[in-house]
Amino acid sequence: MPVDNELYDRLSHTWWDDAGFLNILQSALNPARVAFLERALRSHFGELGGLRVLDVGCGGGLLAEALAGCGCSVTGIDPSRGSLAVAREHAARGGWQIDYHPGVAESLPLPDGAVDAVVCCDVLEHVRRPRQAVAEAARVLRPGGLYLYDTINRTRRSKLLFIKLFQEWKPTAFMEPNLHDHAMFIRPQEMEAHLRAAGLKPSPIVGLAPSIPLPRAIALLRARARGQITYGDLGRGLHIAQSRDTSGLFAGTAAKSPAPAPSTRLSARSSRLDPAQTAGDDTPVSGPVRAADAFEPGLSERTHVTASEQTGSPTPS
Repeated sequence: MPVDNELYDRLSHTWWDDAGFLNILQSALNPARVAFLERALRSHFGELGGLRVLDVGCGGGLLAEALAGCGCSVTGIDPSRGSLAVAREHAARGGWQIDYHPGVAESLPLPDGAVDAVVCCDVLEHVRRPRQAVAEAARVLRPGGLYLYDTINRTRRSKLLFIKLFQEWKPTAFMEPNLHDHAMFIRPQEMEAHLRAAGLKPSPIVGLAPSIPLPRAIALLRARARGQITYGDLGRGLHIAQSRDTSGLFAGTAAKSPAPAPSTRLSARSSRLDPAQTAGDDTPVSGPVRAADAFEPGLSERTHVTASEQTGSPTPS
């Protein structure tokens, strides 16, 4: 079935509305996601102040604002202009300095090595070319940078939960019809292959799952379907947390190799100075010659390319 990614424009007004559908990403998933992301970023980088983070598929800014609250310098990319308008307005009201631009996962409007970290949550199961999306993320990462993601595993259990219970069965459904296509879910071994193909080194994955018994979760779903509780009530009631169960939603990180250290060794031939070359030169030679000294200052510094300067075909977030 075709995935309906137009709903992010159609329902963009619900991102920050406790009674709206898209807000369930905040009430249900943000607590576990933000805890995972912050822990992984601190483990890899230490301090987060000023860390350049790209939020791919930022939507209405739910994760972007949380990351900014950790001290990161955040740029958000999303193909939904309605969602971006909501994100900008909410950030302005909260006093957050976040750059939001239209863009797609498979063709990011940033130069190579522009950011320290890329966050890609609730995106890969919506795009037709997840390997290209991962490769683009790796491209814009600086050497030593970190890619952080979550996505949905393609299992029988995920089909029962995300397709049947969450989308199709009226007594429990809370997701929009055709939000997900089970065939587009990604198995961990497939995700690892995408990461390695992009030159990233993956770390072990973790699950994100409700920490309440299944009967209680189903009771909450039925109560929401009957209008007895809001989407926000449902999300908070599920108590989603990190889990060893990766059969549904799973999350992970992958690191880009650091840049090789510049060599300070000179060959025996080049280290011997010809007296004729130094005759009349009273300046002593101190320290090795570095290859980087041959380049003009600032050549390695890139500036952001705005989305208006680079366009791509719309890609769901």
